[in-house]
Amino acid sequence: MSTTAATSRRFEQETFGWWIGLFGVGFRLLHYIGAMSTAAATSRKFDQRDAGGSGYLEREQLSQELAQHFAEKCFTPLELTHFKDNFRTLADDQDGIKYWKEETLCRFLLLPDALGSGAVLYQVATYLGAFPFSSLAPSILTIEAMMKVVTILTERYGKVLKGGKADRNKLLYRSLAVFDRRMSSGHEESSKEVKEPPSAEDGHDKEVKPEDPHSHTTGFSIDVPGYDEEDEDDDELALAALESLDAMEVFKQDRRADTKIHHAQIPVDNFRRLLMLLLVVAPLQAQESLAKHTGNLTEARLRALRRVADCVLWSFVPEEHAGISYSMFNTIIPASLPYLFDGLNPLFEHFLFSKNIDLSRRKRSTSSDAPSVPHVSVTDVPVEPLMRREGEILDLHILSQLSFFMKGDTLFRRLRLLYSGDDAGFSIGSFQQKVINWRAPSILLVSGTRLPANLKGARERVLADLLPPKRFPDSAAGNSTTGRVVFGAYLNVPWKQTYKEAIGDSETLLFQLEPVHEVFRASTINKDYATFSKSGVSFGNPPPRPKAISGLSSHVALGPVSLLLNDSLEYGVFTHESAGGGSFHPSLSREHDWQDRFEIESLEVWGCGGDEEAERQRTAWAFEEREAAARKGLKLGKDIEADRALLEMAGLVGNHNASGGSMG
Repeated sequence: MSTTAATSRRFEQETFGWWIGLFGVGFRLLHYIGAMSTAAATSRKFDQRDAGGSGYLEREQLSQELAQHFAEKCFTPLELTHFKDNFRTLADDQDGIKYWKEETLCRFLLLPDALGSGAVLYQVATYLGAFPFSSLAPSILTIEAMMKVVTILTERYGKVLKGGKADRNKLLYRSLAVFDRRMSSGHEESSKEVKEPPSAEDGHDKEVKPEDPHSHTTGFSIDVPGYDEEDEDDDELALAALESLDAMEVFKQDRRADTKIHHAQIPVDNFRRLLMLLLVVAPLQAQESLAKHTGNLTEARLRALRRVADCVLWSFVPEEHAGISYSMFNTIIPASLPYLFDGLNPLFEHFLFSKNIDLSRRKRSTSSDAPSVPHVSVTDVPVEPLMRREGEILDLHILSQLSFFMKGDTLFRRLRLLYSGDDAGFSIGSFQQKVINWRAPSILLVSGTRLPANLKGARERVLADLLPPKRFPDSAAGNSTTGRVVFGAYLNVPWKQTYKEAIGDSETLLFQLEPVHEVFRASTINKDYATFSKSGVSFGNPPPRPKAISGLSSHVALGPVSLLLNDSLEYGVFTHESAGGGSFHPSLSREHDWQDRFEIESLEVWGCGGDEEAERQRTAWAFEEREAAARKGLKLGKDIEADRALLEMAGLVGNHNASGGSMG
């Protein structure tokens, strides 16, 4: 009986457990069916909205909510007051909708017509105004759209979103690019039953007609479906914005209208016009009027601006493509142009300062007992010039070009001419005297003309004997027809004579400005960053041997990526080996070997610093002159300048007017 009872109880337990398990499976099945029904209902709801046009309203509402989110989190109440006053003062009104036209935007920002960049910037604004839904672009520039434009271009979004410069640059690329049907022709041929997307002329360059502000345009050509089987490129800023609004489901619907970014290109002419504007606005400060930098746009200055813009443009290798691809854009910008778009920040900060609101008037009215003080506008305060003087190489346009890869606050109003070959003479002695005691970073610039392949002159043959045989062709000529080249280097340590070890560190830069703009950043594989001796000035080359060693070549050793100026400062050599392995990384766009040998026409060294650094250099000079006088048994009086002139005439110090010679 006990065995039968035990068996019966075990059977009852197993049966009960089986029923419990079956119930659990059934419950999970019902939950799954319910979830699927909910998802299907949600999908049908969005499909119905899209079919009836309410899907557009859903995205439009979320877009406005994001603008409100930006306004609350990224700006102060006072800044919003100024922004609203600026917008409403100049806005057009139709059927109760206030909006800005292209003419209004250009007039407010004081964009000069001569640059031809107004239409390009307006195109950027109408794309950014649709953020984060690219399918709504080009948007009408309502106050909500302009709020998003200002937030993105001034980088205020950092207070809400996690994206950085790379994400903003990707967004800017999308705003400038047009869809290239040739790049996706393979997909179009395999999908003949699918409606062909409109061409670039049908969408991207079409201006929104103000007569119908309620109409919804089809969007930019870059946002037309590309029928790409690959995974789509998610815009990180858009994703972050929609996550902050908990609106990812709408974004999934909007992605149906997203185009693979690699099927788009920026038209070369549009980008050139934008580059010319960026060169002009590079030194712009907050609240500073752009008119101060565009007041003298003569024909000569426009030609100079275009020449510099072309040098930057050629860094994207446009001769190999019909436009600028995203892969090239994403490669060149971080390496050679990391601060290219920084000038847009202060330009669009102008929206946050209204001339109609005078805060000083209110302050004066609340303190009527105090003596009246005349109000001086910020724009009326005299500003120190961007450069104390221009050089043979460095002018305002080249200075702006430098600010594309070096911080502007270390360049504008901070550079002093330490050495100029035209003034002090092309010799190592005069070079040494001018730069050695500068205790701050400095920039070397050298310009010249390429030498012919067959050197005929006696001096040129001396250079040929100094260098190894030339194995590489000249670099790309870009748009230049004169053979002019400009190279440079940034040295963030003081100059000093080098014997066995080089100077500089990983912050040292080697760069080319003309005819192609490119920056060669320091490597850690080799630390021969800069050398300075009686043998010449070089970057990326090993220190020169003190004397020839039997059995070894007497030729100068050239680094894989290097710049050499010979001992007489008459000739220069820039070498680029694509394999790298030296003190500087090779080019990211020109993946081939090349070498430029050139005759030096101008050589300059500019010190990065202010009055304090200049005073320290003068103090060091005075100390050295007194030491030199003491060694010669002379006694200097109180008139140091007169004594200095006397010592220079005696040849004891300075040696400024020497045209050649050695350190000694």
